[in-house]
Amino acid sequence: MRINSIITNAKVVTPHRTIERGFIALRDGRIRLVGPMETISQLDLAAAMERIDVKGSWALPGFVDVHVHGGFGHDFMDASQAAIEGITRFHASCGTTTMLATTVTGSKEALADVLQASDAFIRNGNGMPYARLAGVHLEGPFISPKWPGAQNPSYIVPPQPDWIREWTAKYPGLIKLMTLAPETEGALETIRLLSEQGIVPACGHTDSTYAQIVSAAAHGLRHAVHTFNAMKGLHHREPGVVGAVMTEDRITAEVIADGHHVHPACIGLLAKAKGPDGLVLVTDAISAAGLGDGDYQLGGLGVIVKDGVARLKEGDSLAGSTLTMIEALRFMVQTVGVSMETASRMASGNPARQLGMEIETGSIETGKLGDLVIVSPDFKVERVMVAGRTLSFEPPAAE
Repeated sequence: MRINSIITNAKVVTPHRTIERGFIALRDGRIRLVGPMETISQLDLAAAMERIDVKGSWALPGFVDVHVHGGFGHDFMDASQAAIEGITRFHASCGTTTMLATTVTGSKEALADVLQASDAFIRNGNGMPYARLAGVHLEGPFISPKWPGAQNPSYIVPPQPDWIREWTAKYPGLIKLMTLAPETEGALETIRLLSEQGIVPACGHTDSTYAQIVSAAAHGLRHAVHTFNAMKGLHHREPGVVGAVMTEDRITAEVIADGHHVHPACIGLLAKAKGPDGLVLVTDAISAAGLGDGDYQLGGLGVIVKDGVARLKEGDSLAGSTLTMIEALRFMVQTVGVSMETASRMASGNPARQLGMEIETGSIETGKLGDLVIVSPDFKVERVMVAGRTLSFEPPAAE
């Protein structure tokens, strides 16, 4: 069998076990063989065009970030090809191989611009040079004015099913996930519509009661955005949104594992409640990710970043994060205390399954795309591969 490249001497995390000293053979952008080093064919090894000895580092499936607003000075709300390429480049350098362009609450026109730009980027005949843009996550504007968080309250509106019908007709399959407040008028019908269109309905920025979230789950709600943040908390007589998310098996929970948004003990509690298949790591990163402290913007609102923590200038609410997926993975393993295998599932397999992409990516298995990240024992990204292609983050040569 013709092999393009072979990764050798890796701690390979598969869905079933970790191969302590393993190899991954890739051909035509896909994983063709995975196994212990002692089972590798010397003929395949000799014939491989590229042999990559990772010297005991981890081989993980590439990270899948379903909630990311920007990075390295760019925001998806900029709705430009340059911004999208800048964001996908930066987060790819941190191990993300698939992501959703996440909006903030804005005008219908501004959201339409993001959809148009994302669609154009995905359809570009030159392909995507860095992380794969899989679609769009609309965070708002159908959220609760009681829990705006860092969303601009000027643009919060009740659910508008006609907007969804218009956008899905114009851009079929582009919108992958939508965050709304299930308690708002018309939300349950909107959740049904989203489900019919193949869009994952998510609760977030919501004042829902426990009963309202359970009812929404019966109508198709499947996801909770940045659990604990911008939602009604847990109370022993009214479990609220958090209680419903923790106990409702139909809902997968996001968490921002940076130590600022949620206490590690609460992340651990959520991980135990949801199990290894029910939790999704996200960055919720804004344009400040990858840059230093300073003044930034998010959805037209002023943000100040100090010691890596982003907050609104007015009101002091947390305003997204400067987190990367490799940092989230490290935090889950080193601080929360989950295994590397479980953290990898939360960073890759679970979000891929939520997007319906698990046949193609999210785990290291024969036949899947060669979306891989090589991580050193001290959690440094050493190599990133998308569809078997090693990404280069060197600046282009001067003409």
